[in-house]
Amino acid sequence: MQKKIVILGAAESGVGAAILARRQGFDVFVSDAGKIKEHYKTELDDHQIQYEEEKHSEEKILNAQEVVKSPGIPEKNEWVHKLRQAGIPILSEIEFAYRYKGDSKIIAVTGSNGKTTTTALIYHICKHAGKECAVVGNIGFSFARQVAVEPKALYVVEVSSFQLDDIKAFRPDVAVLMNITEDHLDRYEYKVENYIKSKFRIVENQTADDVFIYCADDETTMKYINHYSIKSTLAPMSINNELPQGVYLTNAQMHLKWKGEEMKMSVNDFALKGKHNQYNSMAASMAATAVDIRKEKIREALQTFESLEHRMEPVANIKGIEFINDSKATNINSTWFALESMTKPVILILGGVDKGNDYQLLAELVKEKVKAIVCLGTDNRKIHETFKDIVSLMVNTDNAEDAVKAAFHFAGKGDVVLLSPACASFDLFKNYEDRGNQFKQAVKNL
Repeated sequence: MQKKIVILGAAESGVGAAILARRQGFDVFVSDAGKIKEHYKTELDDHQIQYEEEKHSEEKILNAQEVVKSPGIPEKNEWVHKLRQAGIPILSEIEFAYRYKGDSKIIAVTGSNGKTTTTALIYHICKHAGKECAVVGNIGFSFARQVAVEPKALYVVEVSSFQLDDIKAFRPDVAVLMNITEDHLDRYEYKVENYIKSKFRIVENQTADDVFIYCADDETTMKYINHYSIKSTLAPMSINNELPQGVYLTNAQMHLKWKGEEMKMSVNDFALKGKHNQYNSMAASMAATAVDIRKEKIREALQTFESLEHRMEPVANIKGIEFINDSKATNINSTWFALESMTKPVILILGGVDKGNDYQLLAELVKEKVKAIVCLGTDNRKIHETFKDIVSLMVNTDNAEDAVKAAFHFAGKGDVVLLSPACASFDLFKNYEDRGNQFKQAVKNL
């Protein structure tokens, strides 16, 4: 008898899981409450996988022996509720992929901010060192698709709290927790403890043979780290204190101490600039060291890395005004880091779908660095309420073209126009990439 598996959600992670399940001999059914993109339908057809769109059929879903759900589906969803009641196991796609990874090693990266850059940087170092590796998860292909179609000896996986919520055995050889700041609280009953617990699940299955890299300067991480019984070997990072083991900065010099050896490198040699990128570079160096990559290779890779699209991406310089696309800043903390790294006066483009944001956290930096705020969203009341006494120039816009024109109007020579919205993009755009691309196009149109 073929084991029946149902996949809820037919985007990248769902289709990846479906292909892997099919290759593993499951009887697979994919169900999506919305429309499935054409290229995914073609793939499902090519693999002879049954699917439905714009509905969920109860008899098929509740007939499953296991269900892999998209990370976008919250726990309070009625189907999740029905499956729980029926006692049908629900897994995340990373858990399902983990089951079939064989002897491959895994470096998994999570955190509220910096995880995409750090994941990409780790991959860059591993690739440069000649490792047979792939970058998966929230960047590139889903983990399941990669395992199914082109397995590798090493996977660098970016994982979100949503993906960690439904793991059972998932165990990375190297786990990286960048930081924890309030995000996605709408998914966690507005209790920050639930979100924190979710992030720490990245280490729950680790053993003494595994490595846990975390930020010793992050208040929330340090406050909660002792609440969990962590068995892995600890590799802290800090830019404030020297450490006996791990990675730290003193006098603009990175020191990486591991297994009795030490590597040193000047932060001026890092390709990525800014304080937040020092953490990203330190975490990536430590992760590469933990999988036995040589110091010289790490050093070379840190000097040659190119930053990611939509993450502090320089777009153009027009009449002495710099335009920067940081559309990937979908929470307050990302925008905080972006502003913190600014050395020139800023025209800030802010707004979108707010996930319970406390804009007050930006108040000090806004007072110090921001000349004008251009709101880009359908509901900007909270932004106006928070900053009305700090910034005298504030305007509402509802498309990228108008936002860029307004910002250009407020800016003078030597200023920076920064798109760093601190919000999700779904009110006006398909996703943060679409928002970033429309911003770049609007800048070109100037």
